[in-house]
Amino acid sequence: MTEMGITNTEIPLPSPAMTNNVPENTLEHEEWKHRPPYHIQGEEEFGPVKWEGSCQCGKITYALKRERPLNSKFCHCRGCQVMHGAPFQWAAIFHKHDISFARGSSGLAFFSSAQNSQQYEMPTKVSCDFCHTLIMDEGRNVCLLFPQLLRFKGSRDEQRKQLEAFKPSCHIFYEQRMFDVPDGTPKWSAMNDSSQLLDDFGQPVKQ
Repeated sequence: MTEMGITNTEIPLPSPAMTNNVPENTLEHEEWKHRPPYHIQGEEEFGPVKWEGSCQCGKITYALKRERPLNSKFCHCRGCQVMHGAPFQWAAIFHKHDISFARGSSGLAFFSSAQNSQQYEMPTKVSCDFCHTLIMDEGRNVCLLFPQLLRFKGSRDEQRKQLEAFKPSCHIFYEQRMFDVPDGTPKWSAMNDSSQLLDDFGQPVKQ
């Protein structure tokens, strides 16, 4: 049953895989609202916009000034499967200063799986407080954004070409996959470059 992702509900679910997992509670002074990515910036301060994204209802909008993410990955960990209601998560990594929310922190909801808390403390899941679209994972130095939320323009072929900038470099936590993904992309049993490299069918690759 565990291969299908069905577990005993009495056992707590693991936290989603995060790049930075040191908790930090900044509620007392709320200085986090005045630093990227929540600090509201004008065009001059932020610079040229490369991409724009929004939640399902359109209440939350944001801009990106980096043309390509630092990296993109597919994550198959159980925490991501549950949080996204999907077989795996597709995330693109950006520096916090690459992102600017049009309304700052207004309209955002937070959930720290490590602390089981809705208060702002890193690492945290960020979503729209109205439609509950998941917008990003925030770590200490970077944010993991979801390319599906970006507004790609032109024909379907043109949009697919734009998506190439977000093509994943690897799969992580592939041991926890719900099904095989035979796409030829490197696959790691846990975090990339620090776990066992697997083939498309989950078998160890000799290195």
